[in-house]
Amino acid sequence: MSLANDTRPGQSAPESRSRRKFLDYLLGTSAGMTLVAVFYPVIRFMIPPEIIESAQTSVVAGKVKELAQNSGLIFKFGNKPGILIRSASGELKAFSATCTHLDCIVQYRSDQKLIWCACHNGQYNLSGHNIGGPPPRPLEEYAVNVRGDDIVVSKA
Repeated sequence: MSLANDTRPGQSAPESRSRRKFLDYLLGTSAGMTLVAVFYPVIRFMIPPEIIESAQTSVVAGKVKELAQNSGLIFKFGNKPGILIRSASGELKAFSATCTHLDCIVQYRSDQKLIWCACHNGQYNLSGHNIGGPPPRPLEEYAVNVRGDDIVVSKA
């Protein structure tokens, strides 16, 4: 038996090579697709999507009758939340509802009469100025107008 002719009976050498090429191709493409399936979501996660800023400059935040004194209401202002507050004296104030520390959503604490961030105990007074905790700057204030029964909030 010679080593130069390593074919099995009934099988030719070119057919064996084409099978091997096919199996190599199949293995290579499956390994490549596995890598793509693993790394594509990781890359998409690391590159954040582009968020288009809304062109809204004013929005109806609520109804006068629905907002009791010494209470707050979270509303949507474009693609960001806002907070509308009616103080104990009845004055209406509106601010951005994202904390200036880590962009958590703030809420109105009627018992302490302040705006509070639950993430790191950030505190703002009813003028939007930071008075406690880690927030580095005040909340963005919005203009509030009452039109009929609607409370309209707009960028100042």
